[in-house]
Amino acid sequence: MTSPRKLIIMLIEQGSITVDNIDEALRATQVAPDIKTWRTFIDHLLLWLGGLALVFSGLFFIAYNWNEIGRFAKFGSVEICVVLAVIAFCKLGQSTISGKVSIFMAAIFLGVLLALYGQTYQTGADLWQLFFNWALLILPWVFIGRFPAMWILWILLINLSVVLYFQEFRGVLWLMLGSMDMLWLVFLVNTVALIAWEFLARKWSWLSERWAIRLLAVGSGVSITWLALHAILDNRSTEIGAGLVWLTWLAALYFIYRKVKPDLFMLAGGCLSGTVVLIVLLSKHLLKGWAAGSFLFLALLIIGLGAGAAVWLRDVHRELES
Repeated sequence: MTSPRKLIIMLIEQGSITVDNIDEALRATQVAPDIKTWRTFIDHLLLWLGGLALVFSGLFFIAYNWNEIGRFAKFGSVEICVVLAVIAFCKLGQSTISGKVSIFMAAIFLGVLLALYGQTYQTGADLWQLFFNWALLILPWVFIGRFPAMWILWILLINLSVVLYFQEFRGVLWLMLGSMDMLWLVFLVNTVALIAWEFLARKWSWLSERWAIRLLAVGSGVSITWLALHAILDNRSTEIGAGLVWLTWLAALYFIYRKVKPDLFMLAGGCLSGTVVLIVLLSKHLLKGWAAGSFLFLALLIIGLGAGAAVWLRDVHRELES
């Protein structure tokens, strides 16, 4: 079916909609946001910014007055903030934006409480335990909250705990994965999360927000692209393996987000990854003698690849709107 935006353009080109009536047509088809939509957006934005400001103001207040405030006052103030945020969530409900901000604030305050406990009593625990315990403790709230921001926070904590754990105890995993082990783990975690998110989004509509899915794709794409670049520049024995995984990831990205579930952002990310890896691969072989012609060729190739990707993405965009 023709999208409202495409339909408006067609009617304007045909002369069915005059210049004076364009704004009214855009509002009627909801192509352009009306005053109510803008008011809702600004209200939600200020609510999220206000919630985050309260969290970080509490954190910075305790840090700035660390020597002037007793330990019980520190713990009591943070615990009160956690309890108040949970009470606000229970009163406002999980379906309201205010309730979602409240439970998100409670999750952040809980992390502040864990950091405060570790700093006060100097437990000697490794840093990865802080993030892992934080993720473990907020997991019930993540399930109850039922909105993407909480899941993104939880996945971020898992990423941090995995990377920090591997830095501390990398023994056997180091031998299995090689020198770029942490990037392999980050790639694995984010790719599994992306696949699971896309699969579960079919069942639960609240998981279908594209910003969260695209953020996971960025985490997966940046890590595998970096691995491919490292394999090219470092001449490691894992060069073929990393290259094959990158090609498989790129092919899967194209098939899923071009054929199955079209997404222009994902395709643009794939084009960027392919361009970067190709340019680095050619640069490795062409710039050995630092010839001026090689630099010119690479510059023209970058321009050509960028222009070709832009034209292709524009055609895909037009196809999706038609």
